[in-house]
Formats: sequence, structure tokens, C-alpha cells
Amino acid sequence: MTLLAALPFLACALVLALPGRGNKGAVWIAAVVAGVLSLLSIGLFPLVADGGVISTRLEWIPQLGLNIVLRMDGFAWLFAVLITVIGFLVVLYARYYMSPKDPIARFYSLLLAFMGAMLGLVLSGNIIQLAVYWELTSLVSFLLIGYWYHRGDARDGARMALIITGTGGLALFVAMMLVGHIVGSYELDVVLASGRTLVESPLYPLTLILFLLGAFTKSAQFPFQFWLPNAMTAPTPVSAYLHSATMVKAGVFLLARFWPVMSDSDLWFWIVTYTGLATLIFGAYAALFQRDLKGLLAYSTISHLGLITTLLGMGSPLAAVAAIFHIANHATFKASLFMAVGIIDHETGTRDVRKLSGLIKFMPFTGTLAIIASAAMAGVPLLNGFLSKEMFFTETAIYDSNVFINLSLPVGATLAGMLSVAYSIKFVHGVFFGPPPTELEKVPHEPPALMRRPIEFLVLVCLAVGIIPGITIGPYLAAAVHSVLGAETPYYSLSVWHGFNLPLIMSIIALVGGAIIYVPYYRRLRNIDGVPLTRGLRGQRIFERILVTATNRWARRVVQAFGTQRLQPQIFTVIFLAFAAGIVSGWARMGNLPLPENFDPVLGLVWLLGGISAMAAAHQAKFHRLASLILMGGAGLATCLTFAWFSAPDLALTQLLAEIATTVLILLGLRWLPKRTPVAEDLTWGVKFRRYRDIGLAVVAGLATALASYAIMTRAAPDGISDFFLANAYSQGGGTNVVNVMLVDFRGFDTLGEITVLGVVALVVFGLLRRFRPAADSAERPEQQRVLDDYAAGAGQHVADDFLRIPALIINWMFPIVIVAAIYMLLRGHDLPGGGFIAGIVMSLAFILQYLAGGTRWVEERLRILPVLWIGWGLLLALLTGLGAMLLGAPFLTSAFAYADIPFIGKVPMATALIFDLGVFALVVGAVVLMLVALAHQSIRRPKPAGSSKPKVREGLDKWN
Repeated sequence: MTLLAALPFLACALVLALPGRGNKGAVWIAAVVAGVLSLLSIGLFPLVADGGVISTRLEWIPQLGLNIVLRMDGFAWLFAVLITVIGFLVVLYARYYMSPKDPIARFYSLLLAFMGAMLGLVLSGNIIQLAVYWELTSLVSFLLIGYWYHRGDARDGARMALIITGTGGLALFVAMMLVGHIVGSYELDVVLASGRTLVESPLYPLTLILFLLGAFTKSAQFPFQFWLPNAMTAPTPVSAYLHSATMVKAGVFLLARFWPVMSDSDLWFWIVTYTGLATLIFGAYAALFQRDLKGLLAYSTISHLGLITTLLGMGSPLAAVAAIFHIANHATFKASLFMAVGIIDHETGTRDVRKLSGLIKFMPFTGTLAIIASAAMAGVPLLNGFLSKEMFFTETAIYDSNVFINLSLPVGATLAGMLSVAYSIKFVHGVFFGPPPTELEKVPHEPPALMRRPIEFLVLVCLAVGIIPGITIGPYLAAAVHSVLGAETPYYSLSVWHGFNLPLIMSIIALVGGAIIYVPYYRRLRNIDGVPLTRGLRGQRIFERILVTATNRWARRVVQAFGTQRLQPQIFTVIFLAFAAGIVSGWARMGNLPLPENFDPVLGLVWLLGGISAMAAAHQAKFHRLASLILMGGAGLATCLTFAWFSAPDLALTQLLAEIATTVLILLGLRWLPKRTPVAEDLTWGVKFRRYRDIGLAVVAGLATALASYAIMTRAAPDGISDFFLANAYSQGGGTNVVNVMLVDFRGFDTLGEITVLGVVALVVFGLLRRFRPAADSAERPEQQRVLDDYAAGAGQHVADDFLRIPALIINWMFPIVIVAAIYMLLRGHDLPGGGFIAGIVMSLAFILQYLAGGTRWVEERLRILPVLWIGWGLLLALLTGLGAMLLGAPFLTSAFAYADIPFIGKVPMATALIFDLGVFALVVGAVVLMLVALAHQSIRRPKPAGSSKPKVREGLDKWN
């Protein structure tokens, strides 16, 4: 189970790490991994065949019910097989579809990541974990849909899919939180065993609405169906995978998964059933008028998802059986049809049905396969689609006392069936029959045989299930149904012939009626643009208008009403609101403030000097930046001395080193800030009032903050957790430096998040400064160089050589000593003041000194630092430390320690937290040096030449899609 969930992500990372383009290696890795996952999934069936459940648990935060749980029952097994087997077929198919000029490694890495996200979703045994994987599928599908990101339609389709499904995912996350609150657990087994607890809760309506928003947006149910056709800008292998077994099936998977505990209500019936019915009819109607073959299949997917949703909304166990059966059937014929369309596009250069006809003469094998798959989609007897669709007709034809239900369901189902037959006939007749095509870019022909093999396999499955369903699908369907319905599993028959009954009459009406509908359509309506009756209600246009209105017009009005280009009013507003909120909420709780009993005047003098430095820095910040920076350093030094005074050497050392590093980095950036314009001496009353107002607010807010801090620190502290850390730092963490043990062991997850943020900040700073061009007045040479040039021409170019020769020599000699000091601080951090963060800053200061003394070019000619790799390896080391603990059955980031008996040295304490600390060290070095490099390169960067070049045209066979 663990291998099933982790292998796709490991393979994704391996494909991305391939050297060069890595095309062939990527294909082989993806094919082998998908094949192995398929065999693993299929091989697990005996363990779930008789209602068994396989479960793997990794403890994470058990106190909050947040554990990583992998759970497979019959239903999850069915989805896992669909995901892996169809994924394997898509990998083989894509080998021949994708152009060698496309970034193949990126394609297969994303495909593997998406496979892993879907497997994680269907195998989740914790509902919060399920919601996380749910959002991960949205993110990876965004990258797959926008794979050809140089195309505007691909970017638009990807953005639309991400916004719609991502918003639904947020709603689902809230719904899962509510479900866990109502049931009392986030474990899926507990939720599924809760009976009517959810339905009887007063929070059920809100929970259901949020839950359905997540499911409907993901499965493209009305009115959210419009994102799916726009996702057709993805490569056809991606469309085949997303529309058959993965992305859009996640929503109906969710509905079926929670069907036992959420469906027993009228609210569920009316919303789910009739949303599904509306989607079923609209999707089938819109599919008939599509010119693009992928658009036709996209709307047919919407329609079939509506069919499944309608069945799940009815609340009947037999309807749920039909829904699960149709999920499997739809995956097989829809994947084969998308692959067939890809072949047609690949060999003819177009997907426009108006340009295609008579292809059966040129592509007889592909045409035959596509005709059989289309017949399965239409529900023709002796094919798998007929069986599940007839079960659907059976459920809709059941008598109900409500006249509206009794008429709307069977009539709507029959009408949708007729439209389904009509658009299936359009696909077959429009592409494969008629006169030979005359407007094609190339002469059509059969594809390579191996490109056709996945379609042959899927069509064979359609035939086998349609002819002998009891043997081919019976046991697997039974396992899936029993895992969902449990004791409510009804008797159902998979026989091909059930006699002459009402469902058969509905099927005959659908087949004959579909052919009748197609005849007038072909004669009079096939050349019209758009979908009649709904042409003015395009979901894409409505979505774009809402997006533009919300992000442009409304945002602009808000900015015009409340915004300003000056930073000062914004800061004033923020501080004023914070001050007002603090007064309102905290004044009544202030209480009596005790006077300090023991106060050292020396410490008071340090605080006084620090406060004066801070106020003076604020006063000088606008026109004397260097002086302000020096004064800020004085305030930071006062803070450092305070930490040392209160016996916190780790904090004092960290504060001192961070103060040095940040001061130097800011100092390097001062030169590139624009010059300040002088202010007139005769200030207006308005300007004077604003200044006095700002000073007043600053004084009052500062005093209030100091007063609140004093009130908090002088109160009797409640029972905290500091005693726990003091008592267990050595026994459980293997170290006597309690602060470091907290950072790398007890609070290791917090530290992992903090260093991740630090790495992201460094990358963002580097990305911003890469394209930064300083103002013209700030790009001049410093004044010292210009003064020297006045005495001797060219003297200003050698300031470093002349004035820093001796310091540079000393710094060069000190470089290895500082590195040794950094390593020493790292190794001793578990028992004495030090650790990865302190050692990382020490190491960074060594590089900063080299840049200051030798200059950017001199250093980079001699040292190859590669700070991005330092960041990556640091984060990876920290993450692997946590994953290693999980592989050994312990919670994430659990550390272990022992004593190593080293010859001539003796017993040396060794803790796995040292590896985590090494990751912190590497990331801090990489982050600081990356920002240093970004600033240092400003001095050697040349301005961009005038004029702009034309954007480079991406190579690739874009015409395929």
C-alpha cells in the first residue's frame, strides 16, 4: 500500500532529475512504474474480494486525529485499477503521440504526479488527507492542461480549471472539517460507520452544500460544467486520462464513497438527482452540436457524469450499484474514444468533423475500434455501456407517488439516451463514412501498431463485459458494491437479457429516437455555429466576466476608494486599526499592573539606549538611510544583550549573527534605492499636521504595545510546557541544549515549515532582483570613486585593490577558519549554544566577507557556490529525516539517538536530529548567499539594450491539438 501511494511521486522526481531532455528515459521510467503499479493493484484483489479492507497507518498528530492512513476496500481497489491500468495504457499511447520537440520529461513527470495524487485520493483513510490529495489533483491537472503554456487557450483553460476545482476543493475541505466535528473523528472508517449521525445533525445542510460544491465542481456538474470543454487544450493523452479514470471521476467517487452516511435525506435527493439530470440532458444536447471531436467527447463526458450523479442521488441501493458499474464502463469506452480521436488528429492534422469523412477506407482498423467504442457509449446491446444504461433506465422507471418525479426521471433519461445515440452516430458517420476527405493537411493512414494497442485492449474489454459480464466484471463489481453498501447490498443481475420490459422499451426508443434525431440534424443543423437555445448562455463567457469584474473592476474601485500610492497612509491605517482593536479587546482585561521588584539599572540603561536608537532610526529613515541602518543595528544589539542578560545564549547568538548578516545585506542594497527629493523648508499646515499626527499615533501605539507586553509578562503564567522540555530534552532528544532539541526534535515540524518559508523568500528575492533595473541616478559610481578620479584618472576603479588589499588578504586567510567555526557550531548545537541556524549564518558571513573583499567577479571565478542547490539539498535532508522515521514506524520527524564508540575518542553521542540540523544549516547558507548573489550582481549588470526583440516562437507540433 505504501509503495502504491509513494512510487508515482518518487518516479516523478526521478524523471525530473534525468540529464538533458531525458525523453527515452522518461518514457521507460513512466512505463515501468505504471506497469508495476497496475500489477500491484490487480494483485491486491484477493485481500478485498470478500469485503476485506487493507489499511496502513502512519502516526502524525494522533492527538488531533490527523494521521496518514492508506485504506483500500473493494471500491478503492476498483478505482486504483482504473487509475493505474488506464494510466499505463496512456503512457504507452503518449510515446507515439507526443512530438520529440515537446518537453517529454516534464510531461511524464506530471502524468506520474497526477497518478500519485489520484491514488492518494482514492486510498485515503483520513478525510483531511483526502481533501489534501483532492487539491493536489487540481494543482497537477492545472499543469497538465496548461502543458503547452505558450498557447493562450491552454493557459486560459488551465486557469479556469484551477479556479473552479480549487474553489470547490476549499469548500470540500471545510465540509470535511465539519464532518469530523459532527462525527468526532477524521478517520474514514469511523465516518462510514456513523450511520445517520451526519443526516440528523443541525449542521447537515451546510455540510452537504459545501460537500456537493466540491463534488460538482470536480465532476463538471451543472452549472460548473463549462470548465471541462475548455480543458481540451491539453494534449490528447492527458484528456484521455482526465476524462476516463481520474480528474472528473473524483467527484462521483466522493459521492459514492460518502453515499451510505449522507444520502438518506430529501435534500440530498432533490439536489443531487436533479443536478445530475440537468447535466445529463444538457451535456448530451451540447455534444450533438460540437465541431471539434474532443469537444464532442468532452460534453459526452459531462453527460455521462450527470448520469452517474443522477443514480447516486436517487438514494436507492440498486441505483448505487448501477452508478458504480457505469463508472467502470465509462472509463473503458471513453479512454478508447479519446485515444482514437488523438490518432485521427495525429494522422490527418485536424479534429474538425466538417473536414473529416470517409476515413474508414484509410484507417479501417482504427475506424472499427472507434465504431465499437462509440456503440458502447450509445448503449448498443452486447456492449458494456448497454448494461449499465439499462440499469439506469430501470431505476428511473420505478413508480413514485410524486407525479413530478414519476414523469421527469424516465422522460429525462430517455431523452438523454436519444441524444446520446445521436451524437454517437454523428461521431461515427461524420468521421468514417461519406466521401473521401479533401481538405486535409496530409493523407490519412493507420498509426503505428503499438499506438493502437491500448485502444484494442480497451475495446476488447467493452466487448467482453458486454457479452459475458458475470465472468469478466461480476466479482470485481460485487467487491466494489459491497464495500460501499455493506449490509444494504441488494440482489442485482448482470444478465444480458432480462425479457421484454419497460427498460428495454426505453432502450429501443433511445436507439431509434437517436437515429431519427440525427437525420434532420445532419440535413439542416450540422453547419450552425454554437449550441442552439443556449448560445447566449456560455459558461466560459459568464465565468470570464465574473473574473474580470471581481479582479479588475471591483478591485479598481476599492483601490480608488481606499488605496493610495503612498506607503505612509497605508501604514498609518494598519497601525491605527491594530491600536483600536487592542484597546477595545484588551483594556478591560489589563487589570492591576504590579511594579517590578528587582530592576537592574544597567539593563535599564541598555533598554534606554536601544529605545533611543530605534526612535532615532525612525527619525533618520527618510533622508539618512545609512545613519538609520546603523541606529537599527544599535536597537538590535540592545535586544541581543537582553537575551544574554536573561541567560538565553542561543537567542543572543542567533540575534547577533542575524543582525550582522541582515545589516550587511541591507547595506549592499542601499546604493540601488532611488534618491530622495529634498523637501521644501516652508511646510504647509497640512504637512505639519500629518507629521504631528503620525508622531502621536506612533508614540501612543508604542506605549500601548509596551504596556500590553509588560502586563502579559508580569501575570502569573499558567501551567506551560517548558517543564516538559526541561525534563525530557536529554531522555527523549539526546541533547542538553534544550533550545536546540526543541527546534530540531520536539518542534521539528515547525522548524521544517520555517526553513521552507526562508527558502521560498530567498528564491522570491532572487527572482525579483534578477529583473531589477535601478533608477538612473542610483546607478552612478559611488562618490568615493568619483573623488579619487579627480586626483588621478582611473584611480576610482581600483578602490578595493588599493584600500582593501590587507583586509582582503586577512579575510582570505580567515575563510577556512570561519568554515571550521561554522562546522563546530553545527556539531555542538545539540548540547551547547549553536546549531544549524547559527552555523548557517556563520558560514554565510564567510561568503559575505569574500564578496566584500574580493568583489563579485573575483569570488565567482574561484568559488562555485550554487546556493539554489544548497537550499534544495537542505530542504531534502530535513524532509528525508522525517520520512525515515515514518518508514521505521515512528511519527514524522521522530528522532533517535545513541552513543557511538569511536576508537581513541570514546563514546560520542549521535542523534538523527543532527541530519535535520544539517539540512537547516545548508538551507540557511543557500538562502543568505542567494540573496547576497542577487545584490552583488547589480554592480556588474549591464543595462538592457534599447528596443525589444520579438518573442521566441516555441517549436512543437501545436497543430496536433
